[in-house]
Amino acid sequence: MAIHVREVSKTTMPTVFHSRTRLKIGLLGGSFNPAHAGHLHMSQVALRALGLDQIWWLVTPQNPLKDQHMMMTLADRCDAASKITKHHPQIKVLSPEEKRPDQLTYNTLIWLNKTCPHAQFIWLMGADNMVQFSAWHRYRDISALMPMAVIDRPGFSYQAISAGGKLSAQRLHPARMAGLLAHRTLTDASWCFIAGKRHNASATAVRASLQSPMR
Repeated sequence: MAIHVREVSKTTMPTVFHSRTRLKIGLLGGSFNPAHAGHLHMSQVALRALGLDQIWWLVTPQNPLKDQHMMMTLADRCDAASKITKHHPQIKVLSPEEKRPDQLTYNTLIWLNKTCPHAQFIWLMGADNMVQFSAWHRYRDISALMPMAVIDRPGFSYQAISAGGKLSAQRLHPARMAGLLAHRTLTDASWCFIAGKRHNASATAVRASLQSPMR
């Protein structure tokens, strides 16, 4: 089964589908309603800290935890994400859940592991999402499916670290995780917290600015 890909200027499939090498790929899932500079910042931080080959933005048709009323169409969100990443060839914009029976992260990650058996996937999320991770479907099983990296976000650092500490996964230093990735010896049940410069952008703030009347 082919993953559906939307990109503004090209429709090529991610490299992993044409390669038997074990690429290190970060998966950043979300509504991207809309994609913004904060998503780019998190992706660039993860690329540098973990030595990743690619990052895939997985644009979901509908986040079960979010209200559909304020959601842009999937096509518009994918197009906006493709435009903001057009000068970042390591970032691929995909919508694999569009053709799948549900939008549950756990099921999507199982499918990706089966579809791309040669890839080393790492689940990426902002610290704000880690704080409410326990509300996700089978969140403990997600943390056992693949390594996770949590990128710091303003106002959520300590809460995110506390939430991560409640998982059965082992916490690693980012440099340690990067080294294990480089040597292909990273176990699935592990996570790291990537601190450093934080970005204040949020989709809520972007939507609010777009809706504000011109002055």
